[in-house]
Amino acid sequence: MKDRLTEELLAIRAAQEIKPGDYCNLGIGLPQLCASHVPEGAIVQAENGTLGYGPLVDQDNVDKMDLDFIDAGGSFFTPAPGMAFFDILTSFMMIRSGRLKSFLGGLQVSERGDLAIHSLSSTDKFPQIGGSMDLAWGAKRLIVLMTHNTKDGVSKIVKELTLPMSARACVDLIITDIAVIEVTSGGLVLRECVPGWTPEEIQEQTEAPLKVADDVKEMEF
Repeated sequence: MKDRLTEELLAIRAAQEIKPGDYCNLGIGLPQLCASHVPEGAIVQAENGTLGYGPLVDQDNVDKMDLDFIDAGGSFFTPAPGMAFFDILTSFMMIRSGRLKSFLGGLQVSERGDLAIHSLSSTDKFPQIGGSMDLAWGAKRLIVLMTHNTKDGVSKIVKELTLPMSARACVDLIITDIAVIEVTSGGLVLRECVPGWTPEEIQEQTEAPLKVADDVKEMEF
């Protein structure tokens, strides 16, 4: 069994897509972990009405936990200079503005970049669609973070969605625990492989066909 990225390493790699000057929203689940790796000069927005917060509270800084400082997924964050709070209507105006980079978890992504983020299953922790449709449709750039396969080994990167569609042709980049894949008008392009994985092995784990970039490389952290 080949090694796959831990959740923390996946978040670290995803945070490399955030640059100083960016405004971004970190969705529920894996994307929330990116908050602790955002570069200086980037601004993080939370769906429930916060702009410009700092790293998440963890076991090393639990003394900073404040019940007023919580993101849309229920994680506590630390304050940052200039941090602002506002109502949900203002928040969704930002989300739909086309100015934010959105980072979302995913259940499926199709070869065209269609996204399924909600299954409507009563057994899921977050079965409702919430603000994910707005975050996907209104994003300046959409990066999806997810495991490459389900617990049963089924590919989450598919030719056609089998789960309810959250937004059509919206995904720009997929970052999984074994690969970085770009969604292009010509199909899915494999850009990076997790150390120890070959493009052929990644294709074996992927239902949708992948084109291997000429400059495909090993993922770096």
